Amino acid sequence: MIRRIYSPTLKTFKTLEFHEGLNVLLAEKSEGATSRQTRNGAGKSSMVELIHFLFGAKSLESSIFRSKDLVEHRFGIEFDLRDRIYAVERSGSKPSQFYVGTDEPGGLFEAKPGSRIGMKLTKHSEWKELLGEKMFGLPADLPEYSPTFRSLFPYFARRVNDGAFLSPVKFFSKQEEWNQQVALSYLIGLDWRIPSEIEKVKLDENKLKNLRKELKDGLMGTIIGSAASLKTKLTVADHRMRGLQEQIASFKVLPEYENLEQEASRIVVKTAEMSNANLIDEETVRELEQTLASESSSEDLDIQELYLEAGVALPGVAVKRLEDVEIFHSTVVKNRRSHLQGEIDDANERIRKRREEMERLDRRKQQIMGVLRSHGALEQFTRLQEELNRAQTDVEELRKRYETARKIESTDTELSMERKKWKKRLMDDHSDRESIIEEAIIAFEELSSELSEREGSLTIDPTEKGPVFEVRVEAGRSRGIANMQIFCFDMMLVVLCCKRKTGPGFLIHDSHLFDGMDGRQIAKAIEIGERAARKYGFQYIVSLNSDMVPREEFSRDFAFNDHVLPVILTDATEDGGLFGFRFE
Repeated sequence: MIRRIYSPTLKTFKTLEFHEGLNVLLAEKSEGATSRQTRNGAGKSSMVELIHFLFGAKSLESSIFRSKDLVEHRFGIEFDLRDRIYAVERSGSKPSQFYVGTDEPGGLFEAKPGSRIGMKLTKHSEWKELLGEKMFGLPADLPEYSPTFRSLFPYFARRVNDGAFLSPVKFFSKQEEWNQQVALSYLIGLDWRIPSEIEKVKLDENKLKNLRKELKDGLMGTIIGSAASLKTKLTVADHRMRGLQEQIASFKVLPEYENLEQEASRIVVKTAEMSNANLIDEETVRELEQTLASESSSEDLDIQELYLEAGVALPGVAVKRLEDVEIFHSTVVKNRRSHLQGEIDDANERIRKRREEMERLDRRKQQIMGVLRSHGALEQFTRLQEELNRAQTDVEELRKRYETARKIESTDTELSMERKKWKKRLMDDHSDRESIIEEAIIAFEELSSELSEREGSLTIDPTEKGPVFEVRVEAGRSRGIANMQIFCFDMMLVVLCCKRKTGPGFLIHDSHLFDGMDGRQIAKAIEIGERAARKYGFQYIVSLNSDMVPREEFSRDFAFNDHVLPVILTDATEDGGLFGFRFE
């Protein structure tokens, strides 16, 4: 239980001394209060904020303890925790530092008032770890998505600024579902590890969903298909890539490749030219041989016999002259034949030399072509390398798509199986701990039926998304009814924790919880809380506005004033609030 809340440095702070059972912190509205000096300025909600501040809540810039009027002041709280009295002090100027003392020898209570002698400087994380262990039995170094002190404690001290009065199962309006499931499972006594594992499945499903979205929106989305179809494309692309790799591995770069290629081209051209020249010379030889043949025929012709056959008698002188002519003609024919034969021989010689040169050039061309076939140019090698790079990129891209598609298909199946497995585990756990669930349901129902004739019900449903905790009431929803559900839910939690000897040992309800309730319901709630606190041994702290107290609705044997704290807050004066002065 909480013993006192104090400030060792702010002299105007109104120290709050608490006792066992029901404690009521009243805030009065006097006739001197102005519209600016509302009841909400008295400090009732600030008391809850201060308790959270000292029990390890984050000290945000917006915190009142970081305001210029309070930032340099220390505040403290003394409370019982597992048969030991603890005290802790903290300031807004050094929010990461907690000074912790106990009633052990050398601890806080041997120190002088206002000093820190005997108090140990403790880190923020260490303080929360100690509270988690001592208050809720949490082991150190729990994995992610496990219950923590700061995920359990707020159910016993709801803060209006967190939206804690909107739902019974949430202490924070933006509280994540897994956080609520794990915390409530732990507090009620169910296996919290199951909703923790279900949350991991949810995260994997969200990753898969985002991956599908990226594939759909991105470039890969145009061709992403089944793993089987992508495997086919990958196999074909990989085969092509390996072929290019083999070509490059056996490729020999020839620096003179272009020169040899040009030489081979020149040989072809030159060979063609010589072939054409040979054709011309061969035709010339044929014509010269024909001419030579005709020259031979004219040499064998006997002119005298020709005249005789013609019946012409030549005189002796004529015959003599004719013989001279024949001799001259024979000489001319021989010379002509000799000239023609020379022309033929020259042409044949040219043909022979060309053929020899053509044979030599052909051998050179074959030699060059052999080299070109076994080697390649640097430019050609570069083109092959570029093609290989493109092929490797295609293969890698296809491989990624294939792996992604395969992962999506296999992960989808695995996650579906995982979800079903954990649902089965959750159902088995709820079945095995049926008595615990029944105890929670009955406790809530009894509190609800005692508070209002509109009975409410608590359901705990094991679903694929984890345990669903839901509070229902047979009536139209209103703020008053919703707040009654929260009251019954909180009472149920603290009673169950007390039975299992865990939890903080106190329950705090800010006056905002009673907004919307009528006087009769407020009176019943306070009396129910007082009886439960006395029966189960916890401390019930309530803050109320004086004009909300339904004095005429209390039972005759209920002494409300016996539970009111000596400190009465008021907003009628500048120094009437919890801190003893007004600040922005």
